[in-house]
Amino acid sequence: MKSNKEKLKKPDWLKIKLTTEGNYTEIKDMMRTKTLHTVCEEARCPNIYECWANRTATFMILGDICTRACRFCAVKTGLPTELDLQEPERVAEAAEQMGLRHCVVTSVARDDLADGGAAIFAGTIRAIRERMPFCRVEVLIPDFMGNSDALQVVMDAKPDILNHNIETVERMSNRVRAKAKYRRSLELLRRAKEMNPKIPTKSSIMLGVGETYEEVLQAMDDLRAVDCNILTLGQYLQPTPNHMPIERYVHPDEFKSLKEEGYKRGFRHVESGPLVRSSYHAHEQTDSAAAAQERELSNV
Repeated sequence: MKSNKEKLKKPDWLKIKLTTEGNYTEIKDMMRTKTLHTVCEEARCPNIYECWANRTATFMILGDICTRACRFCAVKTGLPTELDLQEPERVAEAAEQMGLRHCVVTSVARDDLADGGAAIFAGTIRAIRERMPFCRVEVLIPDFMGNSDALQVVMDAKPDILNHNIETVERMSNRVRAKAKYRRSLELLRRAKEMNPKIPTKSSIMLGVGETYEEVLQAMDDLRAVDCNILTLGQYLQPTPNHMPIERYVHPDEFKSLKEEGYKRGFRHVESGPLVRSSYHAHEQTDSAAAAQERELSNV
């Protein structure tokens, strides 16, 4: 593993366009006014300028303090002190004000709650649907510590996309993630499909943390074995010097190769590139996956 003193030089293909005018400022002000959090800010996503300029954002519910301390994540960690029962309605109001057609909702891990926050997820889905019946709702959920009843609560609210990230390959999982387990994540995705086969599932892998190409292919196979439909692949970027260092920068050609491998394995959509994140171009991912599903059905 590389020390912080041996920090790799960022390659040219990781240039980020900064745009802090217009929609970006409007959305930032809206989040502050409604006391909402976004994973865009909390996780220091490199795409925040592009996405906010295009009036898209990923809402982060259940507060901004996570009960876990994953080595790759910039979200604050600690013991949350409260649960905001009005949060679902404020998220729905913001989504309506933004005129979203595809809304992504994620959260911190709340291992302090018996249901891991599943009820708030379900309430947020329903609140958005009540205000905007034609808005698709994608949820990126934690593992709920393997609580199947909590997952059922979310699935009963019928999100349009159920997203849960395995984050990395199996060998690296214990080092990269806190408390989460690789096989538990796969089991969650399997159970979600068992509960409602019609709801597409999605997962994400970050590259550059020490995995091998062959291990990524195996992770793809593991995801397809539980009928995961959408896959995103992106470059890990160290958020602060205190976080896990980058082992290597993965060249765009390798991302392209992995995208092709993903399609060979039957994913309906694969988003693969250095700056790709789980919710990056989420509406386009869903459109592409839906089109692929229609082609599958027409060939039956």
